[in-house]
Amino acid sequence: MKKLIAFFAIIFMLTCNQVVVAQENSISDSVENVTVADSETMSVADSALKEIADFAAAEGLDAEGEESPGAHQVLKTKFIEGNPWFMSLVAMTLIIGLTFCIERIVYLLLSEINTRRFLKDIDLLMEKGNKEAAKELCRNTRGPVASVCYQALSRINESSEAIERSVAAYGSVLASNLEKGCQWITLCISVAPSLGFLGTVVGMVMAFDDIRVAGDISTSIVAEGMQVALITTIFGIIAAVVLQVFYNYILSRIDRLVAQMEEAAITMLDMIARYKQSSNGNGRVDD
Repeated sequence: MKKLIAFFAIIFMLTCNQVVVAQENSISDSVENVTVADSETMSVADSALKEIADFAAAEGLDAEGEESPGAHQVLKTKFIEGNPWFMSLVAMTLIIGLTFCIERIVYLLLSEINTRRFLKDIDLLMEKGNKEAAKELCRNTRGPVASVCYQALSRINESSEAIERSVAAYGSVLASNLEKGCQWITLCISVAPSLGFLGTVVGMVMAFDDIRVAGDISTSIVAEGMQVALITTIFGIIAAVVLQVFYNYILSRIDRLVAQMEEAAITMLDMIARYKQSSNGNGRVDD
């Protein structure tokens, strides 16, 4: 009996041992499968990321390659395509016109003052009877408005008609000085599109000469001459439009200064009339 129990115990232990070994083998196989699967997954992920990076880099390069050039580059290209000789003439005309425009704008801005405040200061001095201080204020103030006021004060001892004639004549001179150089701006406005049209004619002549030399009407031959013609015309018109805008702005500033001069002249005549009445009422005699 004991031998039988021992035999069954040995068989049970062997069976349990085989089960444990089988379980350990299955676990190791699972671990290996999981490891293999993880490695395969990582390799697939790495390859996918690499493909995505390559695609993004390629797209970036394509985007950079398809990116439109800047305005400066386009302007430079069109300038070269439109026959540099005629384009240089148009550009030179534009530069000359802009030079005169900038000079006039700076001059007019520096000539403008606060007219109401200036006339108010003169009025206070005249009410106090201090005409010499009023003259000094006019001399130390820039601009045509102060010059008109000084011209009126310098003739204060003359009749009102004489003062008015003197101020009107001097104001005409100052208005002419304000318009100094504007004729050159109008010349550039006229010349710029004319040079563009001249480039158009020259481009057409070049196209017909190329057709005559080639002996065949080809689209590329005609397009080259037409390109020169159209580009020079476009740049000439653009230059004229730019100069016209500046010229109209200059005229508006001139009109504003002329209006201020007229207002100052009328105000000064009234001040001088009140000053003379006050001087006669107080019994003062001016030198």
